[in-house]
Amino acid sequence: MPAWAYVKILTMSARVVFMGSPQFAVPSLFALNRQFALVGVVTQPDRSAGRGRALTPPPVKEAALALGLPVFQPDRLRGEALEPLRAWRPDLIVVAAFGQILGQPVLDLPRHGCINVHASLLPRWRGAAPINAAIFHGDPVTGVTIMKMDKGIDTGPILAQEPETILPEDTAQTLSARLAERGARLLVGTLPGYIAGDIKPQPQSEADATYAPMLKKEDGMLDCSRPANELTRQVRAYQPWPGAFIQIGAVSLKILSASSMGRASRPGERLVVDGWPALGTGDGILILREVQPPGKRPMDGKAFLLGARDWLRP
Repeated sequence: MPAWAYVKILTMSARVVFMGSPQFAVPSLFALNRQFALVGVVTQPDRSAGRGRALTPPPVKEAALALGLPVFQPDRLRGEALEPLRAWRPDLIVVAAFGQILGQPVLDLPRHGCINVHASLLPRWRGAAPINAAIFHGDPVTGVTIMKMDKGIDTGPILAQEPETILPEDTAQTLSARLAERGARLLVGTLPGYIAGDIKPQPQSEADATYAPMLKKEDGMLDCSRPANELTRQVRAYQPWPGAFIQIGAVSLKILSASSMGRASRPGERLVVDGWPALGTGDGILILREVQPPGKRPMDGKAFLLGARDWLRP
């Protein structure tokens, strides 16, 4: 039997469990389902969302049910909640943005271990928000990493990596979509060699590690004492969540798109530049291209000014 045929049989016979929750994980689920024996999917519980607070399933659950796969949604994957996972007898667990830290009993369960699709070039931007951090800090390039998980947070050895250029107009949403597709392709291209023993995990450099903590709603507030070009990156990095905003009295104005201009001003000063609302910053001015007032739809800055008669008032 040729080596390639042996690897294919070995790969296709492996029992694989997938763990993931948001849209980022869906391309990896579809890619795995096309090439591997998926026996089950673990995802987060349905959560209340929207104005009506209706229970909404995570995107991975919807995708898994469409594929006819069994779905398990534990509040916490520990104790008795491990029994359904054990019953699937996985040879391999693949994780992509699951949303829970895996305990040692889960990591030790499959004979091939747990493999993670991470949206950065590790060891840069370990943690919960690597895409946001890469844009916020002005990285020209990010990427995806396929790694073998250990008990640390994104500290496991690396199996494969691919870079992705961050475009000047990228938001966290647009960059996430590209990284999700790239990660799915790299995942299914890497697993056969890993299962066959041809790809050896390589340790990360601790000296080069950086961390991207989970974002909070208040992280989106723009600090106008900072330079305008940094604030434009913050707007892009936090779109769509937690969203960038400024506080005008008791009103919170969401900033959906912005650009910067080199011009002297006082931090926080409200301006009008060529018909656009703008803010003075610590260096330059921030032009508000698209905003969303409370209770209204998103609108471009010029349309906003038509109804904001007091924009220039202190």
